[in-house]
Amino acid sequence: MAKRISIGSWAYTIGPYASHPVPFGEVCDQLKALGFDGVELGAFPPHPNPGNPNGPDSEWPGAMPEKSQRADLKAELAAKGLALSGIAANLWGEKLINTDDQTKYISEFKRNAEFAQDLGIGGVRVDSVQPPTILRDVDYDVALKRVVSTWKTCAEIAADYGLYVTWEFEPGFAFNKPSDIARVHDGVNKANFGLMYDTCHGQMVGVNGTRQEGTKEVFPNQVEFLRFLTGRINHIHLIDSDNTCHKDAEGNDETSAHPPFGQGAIDFDEVLPALIKASAANHDWWTIDLCFWPDAWKATESCKKAVDKLNARYGG
Repeated sequence: MAKRISIGSWAYTIGPYASHPVPFGEVCDQLKALGFDGVELGAFPPHPNPGNPNGPDSEWPGAMPEKSQRADLKAELAAKGLALSGIAANLWGEKLINTDDQTKYISEFKRNAEFAQDLGIGGVRVDSVQPPTILRDVDYDVALKRVVSTWKTCAEIAADYGLYVTWEFEPGFAFNKPSDIARVHDGVNKANFGLMYDTCHGQMVGVNGTRQEGTKEVFPNQVEFLRFLTGRINHIHLIDSDNTCHKDAEGNDETSAHPPFGQGAIDFDEVLPALIKASAANHDWWTIDLCFWPDAWKATESCKKAVDKLNARYGG
């Protein structure tokens, strides 16, 4: 059986699209026309989300606090022949590493877990929220304990909802060295907690060591990095890498650029078989990620065609 293909909806709402986001309904109609099987939901305005974490939902674009609203959305997607492959929870407004009190973070995670369950989504994406430079201000062991403890609780909450948690490690967030990644995963030590492997982040973190604090930890190629991560991966994102980062408003490296397939340096005939072998995912989704790409809407069609070819070769 070939893999089901989705794409992250955040590509059309943040970064270059923040001032003119593509409405969720329009995204879904276009994806259906291009032959996608689903969409991965960026659960923050203006796309569907569980509501305003800080107050009333009345002016919060895309808020769906009621179960009836969520049931309607699920039915609308099913009528179009689309499913939701995952959810990127809106946790960037919360504190994780730079506080002793993660109550708010955990509470917001729980709201997103309930939202995911209501929509029939299987897993919730998280990241470490703060940039790698936070470890200059917070002791490493203290930071590690905070992240592990919080995500252990989140994994338990997710299990109660029948969900898994997937951590997307990347250059722009703390704990972006291979040893960090393994240490956090081992520390959480929950069957439903694993790693999201984004092929672009894999290149930047595992091969280039981009934005790693102190001594870099790298592998000669992604294949070796994937061998190191074997059995830890529970969610897959596919996109190319040109070995550069997206820039923040000040022109500094932020996180991995996500160039469309063919505009980077990744040899997917080498990387994808290794990724499949390393993966322990218990679902059949591959998700395209065009996060921060300036013309993601236009690039979507070519990316779908590229992944279809990979799916034909390796998806079965």
